[in-house]
Amino acid sequence: MLDVIICGLRLEAQGVLGLELVSSNGQSLPTFSAGAHIDLHLPGGLVRQYSLCNSSTEKHCYRIAVLLDPTSRGGSRAVHEQLYLGQKLTISEPRNLFPLDPDASRSLLFAGGIGITPILSMAMELFARSSEFDLHYCARSQERAAFADWLQRCPFADRVNLYFDDERKLDLQSVLQTTADTHLYVCGPTGFMDYVLNSASSAGWDASRLHREYFAAPTISSTDAQSFEIRLARSGMTLQVPTDRTVAQVLEDAGVCVPLACEQGICGTCLTGVIDGEPEHLDSFLTSEERARNDQFTPCCSRSRSACLVLDL
Repeated sequence: MLDVIICGLRLEAQGVLGLELVSSNGQSLPTFSAGAHIDLHLPGGLVRQYSLCNSSTEKHCYRIAVLLDPTSRGGSRAVHEQLYLGQKLTISEPRNLFPLDPDASRSLLFAGGIGITPILSMAMELFARSSEFDLHYCARSQERAAFADWLQRCPFADRVNLYFDDERKLDLQSVLQTTADTHLYVCGPTGFMDYVLNSASSAGWDASRLHREYFAAPTISSTDAQSFEIRLARSGMTLQVPTDRTVAQVLEDAGVCVPLACEQGICGTCLTGVIDGEPEHLDSFLTSEERARNDQFTPCCSRSRSACLVLDL
């Protein structure tokens, strides 16, 4: 864990607050790569994940930007209403679950709304590497598009394409007509990401070239949830998971420690090995291929299709 101080607060767009964080001891912060995020510990015990949006060459600060979500579970509201200049906070070291592929000869970057944050850092890193890339950024309007002004005058402005609902719209089919060694990266609202990823798949893009990071999990109905049993392979402990509890909650009640962060199946922090049984994957973290192997799942939200799930715990 790292102690940091808020040394900058800036309104990056309508409803989007930017934070600049520096080490509390004046030293350099740990290095990171584009696509990385930090866990931000907020007042009231909340922990939320935010992508770093500055250049990975910067060691003196981390920058994040947070959209005030009207459906906030408390995190974005705490950032906008409770944080102030000079305040000391605790963060995790950066982790990267959304890295650039080092072997890609060209990259297509897609951002929807606040999804620009990791994509912005990726564009900076690709430009610093002299790599080929194009950035396509969609937002409701220019007033709601964080960093839009900077992107229009940055050193790689000729590679930036801005689309606003009230002006110009993205012609995705045309953009996806590209070479086989290009990799695609997308971040933003679930509907936007699904549209980009499904369109790419329909256009013949191989799944290994499609990279995504969700900011929010899709809403999943628990109407048909069934109770099931979990067995911990290392201890032999057997626990019952009722319809109204998650595996992570049951494990916590039993004193079994599983690291948690987003609790929505987005970040992969709680990923746990499965030895036997068939998980019901309800996360937005694992790929289709990873789900098909049924050798791991996210206990914060996923359940079981089989009567018993044997976990590598």
